[in-house]
Amino acid sequence: MMRTWHITSVTDAARARIDTARLTAAYGVPALERTRLTTALSAHLRQCLTKGGTWRLCLEETPSLPPEDGLLRAVVTSCDDAGADGQPPWHMTVTCPEGADLSDVGPVADDAAVLAEALLGADEDTALVLEKLGEQEGLVDFHREELHQTNQGVLALHAELDAAGRAQRELFAAERKARTEAESARRRLTFLADASAVLTASLNHDEIVRRLPSLLVPEYARSVDVWLFEGEEDELRQSPRPAAAVVAARSGRPQYAADHPGGLPGVDDQPPSALHPATPLLCVPLPTRRAPLGVLILTPPGDRWDADDAVMLIELTRRASIAIDNARRFEHNRDIAETLQRALLTDLPTTPELRLAARYLPATHGLNIGGDWYDAFRQPDGSLITVIGDVTGHGLHAAVMMSQLRTALRAYAVDGGTPGQLLTRLHILLHHLQPDLYATAVIARFHPDDPMLTWAAAGHPPPVLRTPDGQVHTLDAKPGAMLGIPLRQEIGDHTVPLTPGSTLALYTDGLVERRAQGIDPGIERLAASLGAFRSQDLDTDLDGSADRLLHPLLSDSERDDDVCLLLCHLPSREAETARPSPIGLPV
Repeated sequence: MMRTWHITSVTDAARARIDTARLTAAYGVPALERTRLTTALSAHLRQCLTKGGTWRLCLEETPSLPPEDGLLRAVVTSCDDAGADGQPPWHMTVTCPEGADLSDVGPVADDAAVLAEALLGADEDTALVLEKLGEQEGLVDFHREELHQTNQGVLALHAELDAAGRAQRELFAAERKARTEAESARRRLTFLADASAVLTASLNHDEIVRRLPSLLVPEYARSVDVWLFEGEEDELRQSPRPAAAVVAARSGRPQYAADHPGGLPGVDDQPPSALHPATPLLCVPLPTRRAPLGVLILTPPGDRWDADDAVMLIELTRRASIAIDNARRFEHNRDIAETLQRALLTDLPTTPELRLAARYLPATHGLNIGGDWYDAFRQPDGSLITVIGDVTGHGLHAAVMMSQLRTALRAYAVDGGTPGQLLTRLHILLHHLQPDLYATAVIARFHPDDPMLTWAAAGHPPPVLRTPDGQVHTLDAKPGAMLGIPLRQEIGDHTVPLTPGSTLALYTDGLVERRAQGIDPGIERLAASLGAFRSQDLDTDLDGSADRLLHPLLSDSERDDDVCLLLCHLPSREAETARPSPIGLPV
């Protein structure tokens, strides 16, 4: 089916529109599609009439792919070239069911009833469109509200996500801050432990004071001044020290002197120092149980101190104070012990026939009241007994036992007896008197009428004899066992010829024994050093020779044991001829 209309006026356009509406209704085109077609057709025909000329409207039915539906296609073309303007024809297609009955659909007449009916039909279509439009608007409003609610939910979700993001960032920042603080705390604790170990490693208070600046500068302080008191009030009043340091000394509380508050825990703020007005000062007392030892005066490494660093510095100062106090106590007790030790040692007799030189050096480590001793005295027959010994262990107990052995030896020697017999009696005495203490000793006897040296040893390093020709011999004949061990023994005597110019060296193991090397290399070094002396030096300066003998033997390591040395020198013939003939040892 195809219908055609020629349109030259508004009336023609109106009839064409009415016919198109009736035909599409007869074809069963839905009202919305029909209204859309007629409305679009009216608008286009109005444009065509504005251009003028004759226009042709064709409405034709075409089959579609689905067999149950058809298509109605409206096409508007110009009947003359003037109205086309080179534009393609206007067209619009709608779907419709096939098999429509068009017998009752004729052209529109001029009958008013028909036109009214067409107008009412158009209004019905318009009402239906408006109803559908209202439904769509309601649906749009519903979806708009739904979209609004969704947007509100999205905004709320975004707010929650933003809050969660901020919370996460804050947690990350707090975690980084906590990790940084933990690392700083670990660094401070490590420094405090290491610094404490350095400070407590020494028992010399001057050394501890010297180490403090090297520990703190430059990380925790730009400068360090240790102000130690000597217990005199005048020093507190007269020394040119910062006022904050004097306040710290008197109050026992740390003081911070600057032109701004320090904000340091446990520290009092003071005005800036008149001595250093532009520099902040932290003055921390060195506390003890009785009174402060002094004040540690610090300047900051930067503008000011971190509060945690200040707390660490106060704790380090407390530990340094303990180390200094302990070192001073040790030095005081060591001086007492050394004085006691030297008081227990005897004065050597002065004889022209035999010259003696002794040296006693306490150990450099620890509080050592040792058991080393030397002695020299005459027997009733004119013999001169020289002895050197060592009681095992250290402390007051060993020193008292050493004193008892020395006294007992002198008492036994009054009754005479050889060196071996004297050592045997000391062995019995020590075993019964102090079963838990042992001793070693060497006794050498010089007799003016006997050119032989008689000696005996009990568990002690062997004597070293230098002959006038510079040869050195170790007197290592079989010695007795240590004195005091639970063993019955008779200690034997040994003899060796003496000639003028000979020198006998008696010593304790602290002179020759080294933990990493043993005792034999030390004895060899002693023998080599003694052999290097000239006989003239030994004749003229035996005391100086003793000092020169000790120096190379002890300079290679710190002493962890007491050292005793007793040099016994027979003057050479040249030395004898240089003075009047003595009464005593033959020349």
